[in-house]
Amino acid sequence: MSADRDDQLAALRAGARAAHEELLARAASADADDDERERLRGTAARLADSVLRPLRADGDGSSHAPCLETLAAVATALRAEPAASLGLIEATAALQDLALADAADADGLLTRLRELQSELEPGIDVAPDGPYLVTNPETLTDWLGRDLPTRPQMALCRCGASAIKPYCDGSHARVGFSGEKSPDRVPDRRDTYPGLQVTIHDNRGICQHSGFCSDRLAAAFRPDKEPFVAASGGRMDELIRAVRDCPSGALCYSVDDVEARDAVDRHGCREPAIEVSKDGPYRIIGGLPLREADGGPVPRAEGSSLEHYALCRCGQSQNKPFCSGMHWYVEFRDPVPDPDAQPTIFEWCGGFPALTRMLRLFYEKHIPEDPLLAPLFGAMATDHPQRVAAWLGEVFGGPKNYSERYGGYPRMLSQHIGKRITEEHRTRWVALLLESAREAGLPNDAEFRSVFQSYVEWGTRLAVENSQIESKPPQHMPMPRWDWDTAAGPPWSRVSALAHDAEEEAEPEVVVPGPGEPVAYEQHVKPLFRRRDRQSMQFAFDLWSHDEVTTHADAILERVRAGTMPCDGAWPAEWVEVFERWVEGGKLP
Repeated sequence: MSADRDDQLAALRAGARAAHEELLARAASADADDDERERLRGTAARLADSVLRPLRADGDGSSHAPCLETLAAVATALRAEPAASLGLIEATAALQDLALADAADADGLLTRLRELQSELEPGIDVAPDGPYLVTNPETLTDWLGRDLPTRPQMALCRCGASAIKPYCDGSHARVGFSGEKSPDRVPDRRDTYPGLQVTIHDNRGICQHSGFCSDRLAAAFRPDKEPFVAASGGRMDELIRAVRDCPSGALCYSVDDVEARDAVDRHGCREPAIEVSKDGPYRIIGGLPLREADGGPVPRAEGSSLEHYALCRCGQSQNKPFCSGMHWYVEFRDPVPDPDAQPTIFEWCGGFPALTRMLRLFYEKHIPEDPLLAPLFGAMATDHPQRVAAWLGEVFGGPKNYSERYGGYPRMLSQHIGKRITEEHRTRWVALLLESAREAGLPNDAEFRSVFQSYVEWGTRLAVENSQIESKPPQHMPMPRWDWDTAAGPPWSRVSALAHDAEEEAEPEVVVPGPGEPVAYEQHVKPLFRRRDRQSMQFAFDLWSHDEVTTHADAILERVRAGTMPCDGAWPAEWVEVFERWVEGGKLP
């Protein structure tokens, strides 16, 4: 190590110690209230456990305490150099997290930190008796598929004791966590089970007991019988789907004695991602490298996948760092953020993973074998299940992934235009989707099934209406929102795609005021909104009410300027100008 680097590390240690002392001093100050004292002490504890300890800080402190942003930048620059120690990497992860939590310009700091270590290869380093050190992660999600905050350098808990799961808070040092494998673990042994169409390969030594195979294809994967696998106990597509969905990488298959490892690993096409499963392991996909302390690859069991694997998160696995299913037996549980909060429909059903699983069964299994629907829906894009899952997730109260990634309501509408979907198509579509929900293991309680089916029935009827040749559906309707108390509203509250032009005949004439003439709501603004405009927005506010339009004037103006309101086309520029003049003129009645 160079003298210059030694000096930089010494300065980093001294600065971290000084920052720690200043935080404690501020926490003891009479000016701090109880909440602020608790926050400052918590930050100081993180510095002690996750920065000072791995850096083995000692020596004199510093009379000047640099800010956390400065410490994070210095540590990141040192970490980005070759042969950075795991202690430095762990400290960098903690400093980045602490600095970003309090940064005045968090986005700017995050960009700076990403640039500092942009040349580092993404991957996971397993710290001996410590956390998983994740470098340049692309995606981190919770068990519902929602994005979690990522840093260029992260430390993920693997002892199970962190108070800020899934992130490490240094608890492994206090609880005496050991990363050693247990001598009582299931042996590393790969078994082969020939079948009529495919041969299944399985290594129980790396199974995490998620039940993705046995719960979904019980005739082929039988944990209570010998042999475990009956390779002719399911259709070929069902067996392959079960093998490819195995999160631990324990399963594979062969056809005509040729192992299909590349097919099971999705031909390397998945983007690297880490899922924090519910009360269980980290599930990794996309081939993120897994490295030991010396930088070499972590040894794998025979037949293991390098593209997907599961890492222990409870601290009790017998096969560390890999999950062995011990979280079930030790009853490992994640903290519940708010036990009194009512879950959304999205959360109750299992989020994006559950919705995607249902729709894959629907489009991969049921649609192709149905003679009525296959001609109509058989040519969908390969990512269609994921797109529909994003739509349903947003409708049911989840993240706005469909609006932000795929184009919102206009995009979904475009998928139905001109398809001439019949009532027979619709009825069959609904029946098969409900069957797919049952097969995918979505909740079976009456309340969920009621609200789920109510949306499916409502949405498919709109799809039939919007798909007819003579239809003129509104183009810019808002995304529907369904909750436990949702009703679609009365029939007259929705603009019909089959509405006759005659409905527009009685609309009042729009009068454009002359230059300098005061703009009044009743005379000039209200006539801008037709009956169908009012109906389409009735769920939010009444366009024929001066008080309500006044309250929502800024939002309405933004939408009419963008051409997304009214829902069936943009206003003429002179109408937009009338509304602008009314807003600027004081919103006269």
